[in-house]
Amino acid sequence: MAEYDYDLFVIGAGSGGVRAARVAAMSGAKVLVAEEHRVGGTCVIRGCVPKKFMVYASEYSKQFETARGYGWDIGETSFDWPRFLMSKDNEIARLSGIYVRNLQNAGAELAHGKARLIDRHTVEVEGHGRVTADKILVATGGRPWMPADLPGVEHAITSNEAFHLTELPKRIVIVGGGYIAVEFAGIFNGLGVDTTLVHRGPNVLRGFDDDVRAHVAGQMEERGIKIRLGAQIGKIEKTADGLVAACVDGHNLDADVVMFAVGREPYTQDLGLQAAGVALDEAGAIKVDDYSKTNVDNIWAVGDVTNRINLTPVAIREGHAFALTEFHKQPTRFDHEMVASAVFSQPPVGSVGLSEADARHQYGAKIDIYMANLRPMKETFYGGQVRCLMKLVVEQGTEKVLGCHVVAPDAPEIIQMAAIAIKMGVTKQQWDSTCAVHPTLAEELVTMRDKHMPPSLGQVA
Repeated sequence: MAEYDYDLFVIGAGSGGVRAARVAAMSGAKVLVAEEHRVGGTCVIRGCVPKKFMVYASEYSKQFETARGYGWDIGETSFDWPRFLMSKDNEIARLSGIYVRNLQNAGAELAHGKARLIDRHTVEVEGHGRVTADKILVATGGRPWMPADLPGVEHAITSNEAFHLTELPKRIVIVGGGYIAVEFAGIFNGLGVDTTLVHRGPNVLRGFDDDVRAHVAGQMEERGIKIRLGAQIGKIEKTADGLVAACVDGHNLDADVVMFAVGREPYTQDLGLQAAGVALDEAGAIKVDDYSKTNVDNIWAVGDVTNRINLTPVAIREGHAFALTEFHKQPTRFDHEMVASAVFSQPPVGSVGLSEADARHQYGAKIDIYMANLRPMKETFYGGQVRCLMKLVVEQGTEKVLGCHVVAPDAPEIIQMAAIAIKMGVTKQQWDSTCAVHPTLAEELVTMRDKHMPPSLGQVA
């Protein structure tokens, strides 16, 4: 008889956990996955997928304006929030079902219920009892963080609840300056909501290139989003007319909804990690090595619960690498260097590699900057005010491209291709040897010959 009930037990059926379970099961391993909520995890159920649907919906208000500029007669428009929610929920249910079928088709079993480690080989699942496993993978992701000691915080929501508001508010105050706050500010503003962003820092999108941060903030304000920087909410009060978010500087902000998007934390609470001896870092994330193994030699962790790079594709690659290593005898570790990312702000951001500040910190003065700030053709035709930013960070001497940053329509699509070249170590000379595709916005990336060169003849300032 087998020593354990299962070869692998996975806690969490998000993108990373599902990928690991499927690949492990395809080796012939006996795999059980436990999920306390819906299969699909943060990304599919309450994260990037439904948020992208909301971004799509919110962009139409700008597209109607553009269409008028191109000669289209646009009649009266309106947005049906309940109808959108119904369509969104139907699509999320479809995608969650695909995740379930993929697990089952690979031969993995699924248990619905919260899982807790009893010891390093034993797991208890609510409603299903205890099972043992040779190997255990924790892939529970992260959760929104809320300031529990803030007076009136019970009246606020997080990004989780934003996907299920029964009514579209007329006024919203969004607290935070990271990518989630910035994206939701663009969403609600695009849907016609009076939107105010409150952030205690000096600018939005900490961690991104400073020129990108300034450009995004300027474009947000151009679209009518009110941004209050260096400000902090001291309390929230419920009134007959809605809510009042009181800033510590004495300024009051009236709202129907106050949303906190001030960060996420690894979901490690009440998982029994201490009982199994699994070490956490000071942020509560599970500490792992390059192969996603914890300090306990039969327990691994992937995705946001490890707080390395908190992106869905990274969790998928980490889970895949774990399964290849442990069940297919193919030692594999995911390379966390030069991972591209996108912010679905309006306009969106695409970024890969080093910011200018990080590059100067690592390389000193031996850095060249190539940058273009322009209005694309689509805007100049009808007098639109959207401006785009493109920036390359290059090491002097070697001419190696260290970073690429784009703020423009389709920036996330553009950065994917740029990331391939930069990951391979492309030089500026090789980059420039690529012939431009004209007329496109992306051609600016390969026509910036001089540092801080103005826009080419293909675009208009």
